[in-house]
Amino acid sequence: MSTQTLIGPKIITALPGPNAKRVLAGDSKYISPSYTRSYPLVAKQGRGIVVTDVDGNEFFDFSAGIAVTSTGHCHPHVVAAIQKQAAELIHMSGTDFYYENMVTLAERLSKIAPMPGPHKIYYGNSGTEAIECALKLARYHTKRQNVIAFYGAFHGRTMGALSLTASKPQQKRRFGPLVPGVTHIRYPDVYRGCEGGPQDAEAFALGCARFIEDKLFKTTLAPEEVAAIFVEPVQGEGGYVIAPTVFMQELRRICDRHGILLVADEVQSGIGRTGKWWAIQHTGVHPDIVCSAKGIASGMPLGVTISKAEIMEWVPGSHASTFGGNPVCNAAAMATLDVIEHDGLLHNATEVGNHMMKRMAAWPSKHKLVGDVRGRGLMIGVEIVKDKKTKEFAAAERDRIIQLSFERGILFLGCGPSTIRIAPPLVVTKEEADVAMDTLEESIAIVSQGV
Repeated sequence: MSTQTLIGPKIITALPGPNAKRVLAGDSKYISPSYTRSYPLVAKQGRGIVVTDVDGNEFFDFSAGIAVTSTGHCHPHVVAAIQKQAAELIHMSGTDFYYENMVTLAERLSKIAPMPGPHKIYYGNSGTEAIECALKLARYHTKRQNVIAFYGAFHGRTMGALSLTASKPQQKRRFGPLVPGVTHIRYPDVYRGCEGGPQDAEAFALGCARFIEDKLFKTTLAPEEVAAIFVEPVQGEGGYVIAPTVFMQELRRICDRHGILLVADEVQSGIGRTGKWWAIQHTGVHPDIVCSAKGIASGMPLGVTISKAEIMEWVPGSHASTFGGNPVCNAAAMATLDVIEHDGLLHNATEVGNHMMKRMAAWPSKHKLVGDVRGRGLMIGVEIVKDKKTKEFAAAERDRIIQLSFERGILFLGCGPSTIRIAPPLVVTKEEADVAMDTLEESIAIVSQGV
């Protein structure tokens, strides 16, 4: 677990501090304005869950760099692996030559893949590249052109992945025409989709999946022309919304009936974040292809597409990447898997996540702005609403809560229209989680008083 002895952030300047202001001025002058920044954190150093900015302020990172630093910032074992490999070989290009650790890492990934083997593995540099690979592979293998994705989904920003994305209009504005052949349907957001108890929730979730056969295939989309269904077992950017098991099971049945591939986007939910290697394992459903990135190399750029071996049948030249499977990134990934396995971080994610969920369970009844608390492991969303009956989104209030938390030394990010995303490194302790929860609850209470 985390080796930090500091139990609490340390804020020593006004935020942003003088050095941070200098960097922000340069950023405004030179850096693309397309980046989304939630607050003026200028990071300089990271250890465990603690991030230190350029003015010496210390923060608890409950964003993990957008669910990336799975083993914490600069874990010694990961750093050592990077340093050792960088001193031996940085690049030769696995597209045209061979790296031994491409094979070694693939063997490790095959052992933890969420579907039976044998497997084939493709390396890229990011989550969006993993999705692009899966999209091309699905079309290549099935010889079909259409795919199905879901409203609220975020699969990336390159043109193929962007065509699957459906979380915010700005992500697509002025970029059309996009890749054709994508149909979006409703994702089973149980909190907003049903008013009753578990039975109503199950019926709603099943209805979302059965819409594919009951309506889509009977009106606008021929099933024999559908290559794949792309789904996040837990929507990330969409609001940390969990897909019910019955929904995932029905998707699997539909895919099996019609020869469609089921692609699990585990870019944010995979590599232990939910307490299992993959979020889809909570449902018992086996995908045909799984996409991973973010936490797989604890901060180094690596995207991985894992498929059943018989699916990845394409020939040389069909798809490749100059930098994908870079030996330094692969070394970081193998060290990351070592740390997660040997330090019991899957168990820790479950234990600390359950601790946080238990503590927050009463928040919807206690705080007028909290509409829902949901999550698995260390992937938790707190939905902020203006009105609990109408479930009206409260984006401004959510953003203010995140800002107040930042000023008190805790780093959260938003997701969905008005959800607070809680995704600390897998090394976080219950004590550190309590500090963050104290701050978050205090911030919620302050904003609630002004509403």
